Amino acid sequence: MTGGAAARYATGRHRDAVVVGSGPNGLAAAVTLARAGLTVEVLEAGEEIGGGLRTVSLFDSDVRHDICSAVHPLAAVSPFFRRFDLPARGIDLLPPMASYAHPLSHGRAAVAYRDLERTCESLGPDGGRWRRLMGPLLAHSTDIGELLLSDFRSLPTSLRVPFMLAHRTLKHGTRAASHTFATEEAAALLTGVATHAVGRLPSLVGGGISVFLGHLAHSRGWPVPRGGSRVLAAAMAQDITRHGGVLHTGARVTDLRQLHGARVVLFDTSPREFSVIAGARLPRRYCAQLRRFRYGPAAAKVDFLVTEPVPWANPEVGTAGTVHLGGTQAQIHRRESHVAHGRDAGEPFVLLVDPSVADPSRTHAGKRPVWAYAHVPNGYAGDPVPLVRARIEKYAPGFGDTVRAARGINGVEYENYNPNYVGGDIGAGALTVRQTLLRPTARWDPYRTPLPGVYLCSASTPPGPGVHGMSGHLAALSALRREFGITTPPSLAPDQNTTAVHPPGSADA
Repeated sequence: MTGGAAARYATGRHRDAVVVGSGPNGLAAAVTLARAGLTVEVLEAGEEIGGGLRTVSLFDSDVRHDICSAVHPLAAVSPFFRRFDLPARGIDLLPPMASYAHPLSHGRAAVAYRDLERTCESLGPDGGRWRRLMGPLLAHSTDIGELLLSDFRSLPTSLRVPFMLAHRTLKHGTRAASHTFATEEAAALLTGVATHAVGRLPSLVGGGISVFLGHLAHSRGWPVPRGGSRVLAAAMAQDITRHGGVLHTGARVTDLRQLHGARVVLFDTSPREFSVIAGARLPRRYCAQLRRFRYGPAAAKVDFLVTEPVPWANPEVGTAGTVHLGGTQAQIHRRESHVAHGRDAGEPFVLLVDPSVADPSRTHAGKRPVWAYAHVPNGYAGDPVPLVRARIEKYAPGFGDTVRAARGINGVEYENYNPNYVGGDIGAGALTVRQTLLRPTARWDPYRTPLPGVYLCSASTPPGPGVHGMSGHLAALSALRREFGITTPPSLAPDQNTTAVHPPGSADA
């Protein structure tokens, strides 16, 4: 990797492809292009590659915090990462005993264990309903991943999978969801997953996400990478350089003219950032379409350095790597809808991750990282630390006594950190039905722009947010077909001499 000013690229040597941005999709695009034999350069504005896959020491040199993404159920099922073969590259995705949990008042809690039967037993009268919801999906998990992590333009290999998903999405993504379960515990458990849509609830997108991520909890689980999210970025960067690619940090692109000479340019950026860089070269109609692209609520994140595991009122919650703090189904629906309309939700929905539950190597000498964010209106500029801390304390009394240090990032600061997170929207665009299927505009090839050889490959294109690499991979395949006549996808499997990527602090590092 090299550093340097963006001006370096105004008169650089000939390149087949340039990728702007080194988030998971930008890196996946660069891997795909380099594997096809192209000369590839990746330009990253920050001083470190990875985008949402950065893991750094914030308070203590021994303890590393995931700055954005921490839990990766989609990486475990992504067609890109399956073919990239993370285990063969020395990367372990570690699922906790329980994928996620949802505490309620008076010490009650619902827990989604990896073991489906254990989950059903814990849900009492709703156990059979949960089994009927999730059980049939587990036998088709790979096909479900292929369908929902696609460009939404290809026909499914079987009609059974879309029918199963559509039936469950309608049942759990509409007002009918309020009458599906008999207990508050089961209803809240599934609704907490729907909040990953970060928008109004109930909604069809929220229902679809709850079914997709919900069933993954009982198959591959919701894992954390051993050593932190940065190991995923490191593995892709290693593969890019091994196949002749070059990565540059500190290289901000502000004008498309800086990239002249490249046959293809792929932007792992938001539509808004791309519009600024492309400027007047974009046709007015397309530019107007990009301006209509809507951004969703913000995440207001807090990183905590704590001395011990979170002291949950219900100890079973501590077996989960991810915890949803939102109250009952009705409370979640009301709060998420308020935030989606830009209103203060009072006590917001909070998602918490304790990576040491699955990866004990993240704990060092009684110090461990805890990661949490609240759903707040887009552009939120307040201090999230007291907001998030109070929400955790409600279900884990005494949590504040374990905190040695804390750092908050509000919506405005998130955008300053990464321009792709417009107003703090870490999903790179509101997840409405239209914007899920037609991201960022209504085009048959959603990655190709009207400019010759210029493509979008960020999470603002299908299949949308999450660490799966598919937006970048699919954009790269489109560019290979259209610009280079390469119709056969390149192999992504590791070379025989590929070395393992070791997490920081491991014995072999």
